Amino acid sequence: MSAQKPIKRVSVPDVRNRKGGEPLVCLTAYDAPMARLLDPHCDVLLVGDSLGMVVHGMDTTIGVTLDMMILHGKAVMRTAKQALVVIDLPFGSYESSPQQAFDSASRALAETGAQAVKIESGVYSGETIRFLVERGVPVMGHVGLRPQAALNEGGFKAKGRSKGERDIALAEARAADEAGAFAIVIEGVAEDLAREITEAVSVPTIGIGASAACDGQILVTQDMLGLFDWTPKFVKRYGDLSGVIEEAIARYADDVRARRFPDAAQTYAMKRSDR
Repeated sequence: MSAQKPIKRVSVPDVRNRKGGEPLVCLTAYDAPMARLLDPHCDVLLVGDSLGMVVHGMDTTIGVTLDMMILHGKAVMRTAKQALVVIDLPFGSYESSPQQAFDSASRALAETGAQAVKIESGVYSGETIRFLVERGVPVMGHVGLRPQAALNEGGFKAKGRSKGERDIALAEARAADEAGAFAIVIEGVAEDLAREITEAVSVPTIGIGASAACDGQILVTQDMLGLFDWTPKFVKRYGDLSGVIEEAIARYADDVRARRFPDAAQTYAMKRSDR
């Protein structure tokens, strides 16, 4: 009997080297069952702080804690064997100083076994990214629409409509690139700005609502699968699992009410008698 060939996990250098090459396939993952399904098809799985809204029903990502991210990161790592797993550092866990960011990142990686962290990359974060990278922490940047800044910016709004916003997004991306980020998420910008950012940096860009001008794409998996009544305009629904789940639950409820289900004790006894 031959031994099974071990699964090779996508590495940080693998992702970095995809600049200008085959587009990177990325999706969010928050739990073990979904990670198991996504893993064979994805280059990157992001344990995003969007879990606050998608899983916990929060209005924004602001209330997500590092403990929550670690809990979900552990679940994803139990079944993800191939994709590079990246964990978001949540609001309040990295902004005050590079040392705070390192403490949070090192804890997240050590306790989950994930391979990298992501931080929302204001221009100020270049120093933090460099501090982390120099200490062995792989960092993915995030520019454009930054959900953790939603309170300050009046909600989730596309970026780059004015020259000032374009300049800021470009400066954020260049700062993350020069500081050593291995990839940069670009969220909520027009195609021409996404292309300009992609051409301006040396590492792959991963778009979410940022067009095919990027080196890859990431979506919130539950949006893509149609698990919510509303999804962002830029999301293509590849399924309608909400309808499928609702139909299955309704059929189950009908069966229970009509007593169309086997008696558990009787079924167990029958199985034992067959031995």
